[in-house]
Amino acid sequence: MGLMNILKKLKEKEREIRLLVLGLDNAGKTTIVKKFNNDDINDISPTLGFNIYTLDHKNFKLNVWDIGGQTSLRAYWRNYFENTDGLIWVVDSVDKLRLSDCAKSLHLLLQEERLLGASLLVFANKQDLPGALSAQQIENFLDLKSLKNRHYMIIGCSGHSGENLLEGIDWLIEDISTRIFTF
Repeated sequence: MGLMNILKKLKEKEREIRLLVLGLDNAGKTTIVKKFNNDDINDISPTLGFNIYTLDHKNFKLNVWDIGGQTSLRAYWRNYFENTDGLIWVVDSVDKLRLSDCAKSLHLLLQEERLLGASLLVFANKQDLPGALSAQQIENFLDLKSLKNRHYMIIGCSGHSGENLLEGIDWLIEDISTRIFTF
């Protein structure tokens, strides 16, 4: 039996998934994670490091790492890449001025060797606000269709209302579990 099969069997027994939540500052990363966990979202301040959440969802234990997106913190993102199964990239769909920075940061991130096998979920957040770009517009701007050998999905959502969060997380868990927990 190969090493990968042994690792997959160990992982299957644990049913544990490691997720990174990244994106530029003020994209709504913490709001999304807290809303998904049914936590209060009325008093959220910028993440000046990271928050770790352990959530149970669909018989999986999700270890969710919500990492601050300020420019000064992005250089430290690589410290969290090890053993990542899924990456949640959060985009502020209203912040058109920083979309090029968002796209550049995402594509640099996806070149990281330790994230090569990670499934990618892009949340086009803040769809409930006036002037928000659609998920399709964000997908085009981020040039996601150019990604080769990467499982990804983009979905419009609202961290504030919770719209489409469950659908996105369910897709991510399904994609990861199909890849990791089946032979």
